[in-house]
Amino acid sequence: MEAGAAERMGAGAAERMGAGAAMSGRERARHWRHPGLPGVDLLDARYVRKTFARHTHESFVIAAITSGVEEFHHRDSIERAGAGHLALVNPDTVHTGQAGVPEGWTYSVIYPSAAVVGEIAAETTSIRGNPGFSVAVTHDPHAVRLITQVLRAADGQNALAADTMLRLVVARLLRSSGTSLPARPARAAAPRDASRAREILESRMAAPPSLRELAAELGAGPFALLRAFRDAYGMPPHAWLTDARVRRARHLLDSGVSPADAAVTVGFTDQPHLNRHFTRIVGVPPGAYRRERKNVQDTRKAADLTSAG
Repeated sequence: MEAGAAERMGAGAAERMGAGAAMSGRERARHWRHPGLPGVDLLDARYVRKTFARHTHESFVIAAITSGVEEFHHRDSIERAGAGHLALVNPDTVHTGQAGVPEGWTYSVIYPSAAVVGEIAAETTSIRGNPGFSVAVTHDPHAVRLITQVLRAADGQNALAADTMLRLVVARLLRSSGTSLPARPARAAAPRDASRAREILESRMAAPPSLRELAAELGAGPFALLRAFRDAYGMPPHAWLTDARVRRARHLLDSGVSPADAAVTVGFTDQPHLNRHFTRIVGVPPGAYRRERKNVQDTRKAADLTSAG
């Protein structure tokens, strides 16, 4: 671990590096939840060689860069976020991630659900409809500090402070960069095929059809379906399916399913395939992710027993 990393992470996180974080050379990552922050995932990481494949999140991504530069493809442009900047990604928005400088980047990330952001927006802003962010990168050192304080408080089991800082920073960013996300327009025939294709892939995730079979089932040409799907969801069907499998695997791991069983359930050929894709998209291996979830569940059970006694 680099000098000072333990201080930035907090003593508790440093002690749990073996159980809850993935490390490789100069890289480290810890992805976890705190029982006092429902609907919010947390990530503390430093990446150098790490690259995130094209993927989406069901939640918002609010990433506070504390050193280095992260570069990521977002919509139709390449964005760069350095120290003191935040990367803001709305739910279901295709994006990537990689180092923008040789030394990589270090960041603290919160992933609040749409429900959490909506609740904060309703109480603190005049945004109507579905709240979201109008920019992908913004410079706000104070917001960066607030997010690092969220993670530090969560690691120190201070739920009150973590929740307070979380709400303060989300409200601040909504006021400075918030907007009402437009409703999706009615789709024409080809995009409807894309929507139906997505439903088929979701329902047959463990044994999906080929592109030719999928197109034939929908009465469309393979290339026409490929174009329509990419236009609708920002990636071709096979890439979307990998992303969807990882999403479902996360839900299974959250519920206590082992990585090996999750891999089979979502359609990966074996656990190493899940490990590779999960790490590329989530940032930590499924085993480390699952251990952090178990820590949260054990903490919640202990608290319930204490209150019952």
